[in-house]
Amino acid sequence: MQRAIALKIKKSVPLIASEVAPLWTGYLGDSMANSVLRYFLATVEDREVKTVLKYACSLTEEHMGFKDHLFQRESLIPPQAFSDQDVNEAAPKLFSDTLMLHYLKQMGTAGMVAYALALTSASRVDIRDFFNHNLKTAAELSEKATTLMLEKGIWVKPPHLTPPQSTEWVHKESWINGLLGDRRPLNAVEITHLFLNVASNALGKAIMMGFAQVAVAQDVKDFAIRARDISSKHIEVFSSTIKDDDLPVPTTLEAEVFDSVASPFSDRLILFHTLSLAATGIGNYGTAAAASPRRDLAITYLRLMAEVGTFADDGAELMIKKGWLEKIPGALERDALIHS
Repeated sequence: MQRAIALKIKKSVPLIASEVAPLWTGYLGDSMANSVLRYFLATVEDREVKTVLKYACSLTEEHMGFKDHLFQRESLIPPQAFSDQDVNEAAPKLFSDTLMLHYLKQMGTAGMVAYALALTSASRVDIRDFFNHNLKTAAELSEKATTLMLEKGIWVKPPHLTPPQSTEWVHKESWINGLLGDRRPLNAVEITHLFLNVASNALGKAIMMGFAQVAVAQDVKDFAIRARDISSKHIEVFSSTIKDDDLPVPTTLEAEVFDSVASPFSDRLILFHTLSLAATGIGNYGTAAAASPRRDLAITYLRLMAEVGTFADDGAELMIKKGWLEKIPGALERDALIHS
């Protein structure tokens, strides 16, 4: 796949901004994921989970291999990727095999969202082929993880609903209000987003618990603790809304974090990973707000999204303070050129 796509590269057709963005940021994300997966592979015990981990790890290596070749051909300086210096595969086991499987499923889901967006804004045939291939393999990763979770009985599916007996139409504005008076039950779309956001926050909280235990610098440790507390609060907000309609909520994953305090990851990787999860959460909340007709839900999502946005902004400032925030390629600073 990598060689076939590389042969299609035409240097006479420069990369456009919407191609550079996912390639450049994706390189950092792949190198981060590769470091995490290598540590997981060194500590996993379940052979079936290990098989899926190997598949996921091979995808990150394939992605970085193609981008290395592309960046060289395009004379584009790649970002400072995460490397052997950012992962200690000999560190004691921090996360259970169950959490690793949840991580793989979320990784596949995030990949599908990212590559679908990248594909729609790409122009060059080699880049479109690359994103299309990655979209398919991300879906395959999600499928492998979901199948194994179902086989092991560790995936709590969204609840069953009683199907309506006839077509129903909305006749009262109160159906979308949700703020005062009688509040209608959640519909299937709203249940889905609430359920998925509980699940993603449950995984995020568990990861942050582990990061808080092993981070070396106190400010990075404090930032992970803050992320843990935000996730815990958001789980409660979403869960209480689901429970109001006597529906079940996903299980949390706190018990899947072990008591090791020896860090498998550098503080730079921990901070970058934390901000990546925050960015994913903001995207999830925005999608949920747009898809939820009940106004109270939309307001809740927007309020929580603003909280995560403030958190992410503080994280970016911490990255700058530590010299870890690399500039993404962008437009020329014309004023700087004029006054140079």
